[in-house]
Amino acid sequence: MAITLVNPTGLPEIDAYRQVSVASGSRLVFLAGQVAWDADGVTVGEGDLAAQVEQCYVNVATALAGVGASLGDVAKLTVYVVDWTPDKMPLLMDGIARAGKRLGVTSAPPATLIGVAALDVPEHLVEVEATAVLD
Repeated sequence: MAITLVNPTGLPEIDAYRQVSVASGSRLVFLAGQVAWDADGVTVGEGDLAAQVEQCYVNVATALAGVGASLGDVAKLTVYVVDWTPDKMPLLMDGIARAGKRLGVTSAPPATLIGVAALDVPEHLVEVEATAVLD
């Protein structure tokens, strides 16, 4: 694997992600933001943030698999959430946990969460983009 995840001394340990990833590979993979669409372009979990987070992560995994990568190759995630407020954190974490269980992974690369006013269509509540590194 080209990615090593680290929580350096002096920074808080966050359950959802590690503070740093060190990439030693030579090929970069940049994913477009993944929303809660199924393979037919139908929104999964309309109105349900946790269900949409789960589908976004599944779509990230699917996109990575399409180029011979996995969630273990992800160096950085950016998560955009419509009308973000801290009280939505349990739903976000539930969706991540459900995706991890569904995919059989516990990857926790560095992540940035950004609250936004809107995404591509009104029914999308979250979008996840990823950068991965391959040997």
